[in-house]
Amino acid sequence: MMHARLQDARLKIPSPRAFCPWYMGRRASLEEYRSMINNLSGCIASILIFLACNTAALHAADAAYPIKIGPTRRYFVDGNNRPFLIQGDSAWSLISGATKDEAEQYLENRRRKGFNTTIVNLIEHKWNGPKNHDGEGPFLVTGDFSTPNEKYFEHADWVIRKAAEKGIQVLLLPIFLGYKGTDEGWIEEVLSNGPEKCRAWGLFLGKRYKDFDNIIWMMGSDRKPGEALKDVNAVVAGIKENDRRHLFTAQGPPEDSAVDSYGETGWLDFNTTYTYEIVHHKLLSDYNYRPLMPYVLVESTYEGEHNASPVQIRRQAYWALLCGAAGQFVGNYPLWGFFPGWQAAMDATASTDMEITIRLFQSRAWYDLVPDQEGATSIGGSPTAHLARGVVTAGIGERNGLDYVAAARTSDGGTVIAYLPSSRTVTVDMSKISGSQGTVWWFNPRTGSATASGEFPTHGSRQFTPPEEGDWVLVIDDASRKMPAPGASVLPRS
Repeated sequence: MMHARLQDARLKIPSPRAFCPWYMGRRASLEEYRSMINNLSGCIASILIFLACNTAALHAADAAYPIKIGPTRRYFVDGNNRPFLIQGDSAWSLISGATKDEAEQYLENRRRKGFNTTIVNLIEHKWNGPKNHDGEGPFLVTGDFSTPNEKYFEHADWVIRKAAEKGIQVLLLPIFLGYKGTDEGWIEEVLSNGPEKCRAWGLFLGKRYKDFDNIIWMMGSDRKPGEALKDVNAVVAGIKENDRRHLFTAQGPPEDSAVDSYGETGWLDFNTTYTYEIVHHKLLSDYNYRPLMPYVLVESTYEGEHNASPVQIRRQAYWALLCGAAGQFVGNYPLWGFFPGWQAAMDATASTDMEITIRLFQSRAWYDLVPDQEGATSIGGSPTAHLARGVVTAGIGERNGLDYVAAARTSDGGTVIAYLPSSRTVTVDMSKISGSQGTVWWFNPRTGSATASGEFPTHGSRQFTPPEEGDWVLVIDDASRKMPAPGASVLPRS
């Protein structure tokens, strides 16, 4: 974390003159009728996109927290057993680094964009901490976990409750351990406090937050716990003594997953992936991990760091959701630490791109998607050899490459979604689509627009090429189901 477009969405409705030449009291020509139909079609498309954007935000707002593990153990459901896709943002310093007005500004912006989860440090060690904007630190005695400062936690309570009002859950870290060899986290204080005080700290947290619906507990972060594992376990035990309502997860160092450091603890409810490298490799590894549990891409490259391009941020998101993740998080510098310029960063490219991503996946049965790795083989045996798979059979890119095409298919064959990081021709085994005809769409992840490409028989192989350069999403649906355009409508959650 620390180390290491939508186009104009305002609804434009043509005037009556644009629709109806007879509005002027005269008969219309053939060309005027054609123009009328084109204007009407454009208006309807605008209305659908406008409603989809707002419905995505409403879906976040109407979730019943706390969430829990779904029936297949591949995704989450809310308190009403409706599938819940985590679309997360990274606001690590929200509690310590923002005023109440700023926190509400941030949370409202995220709500409007459809984000439903945000990562937050309950207590900050270095970045915009440890004192909050009111000058209150988390402990009455610096670094002593047995001396919580009530005034500090009253502000933390307010922020978490405000997130709940906005329909946003908080992935809450009670002790951020910090990157190895730095003073970013609380690792030294954790070791000096020891298991007894760490358990007392957990007891305090569990009692205080057991009735807050919108919390998931996340332990660790940015490093392996090492000798502090006993202390981390003590914090968890303390929390669980008073709070058995909320899920627990963890984050390790880069290129690790939570199961690598915490898989044997007995309290890890779901896995997290943290990688900067060949992201899809680690994602598929976590998808195939046993025992089966949901996983989310909790962190990868942030916008504004490491010279990340917009397509890199989009790649990470689409790779995650098409490699079986139950959600994914985006991050931005300066937003994660509420550093100068964070307000403008809320509307930077990554945020608007994620708004589009949310719309796409909510318009299809995302919770039923199975990664396209059936029969995956490496042709030639080398790490960079091209792949052969079950649904998208050619044009996939390289196993260790940044042009890798991630694809997934619903278990009944009703929908196939493939993300192409760059324009190229891909070959699809059409027999993997249910029904006799498949409706083909090209979805633009930069603008949110969808272009119909026709209907094709669901037998044999067929090649598809995007309309132009750039990254694209190929969506193929069983034509008999008459699915709306990708991203244009949010499917009801059963």
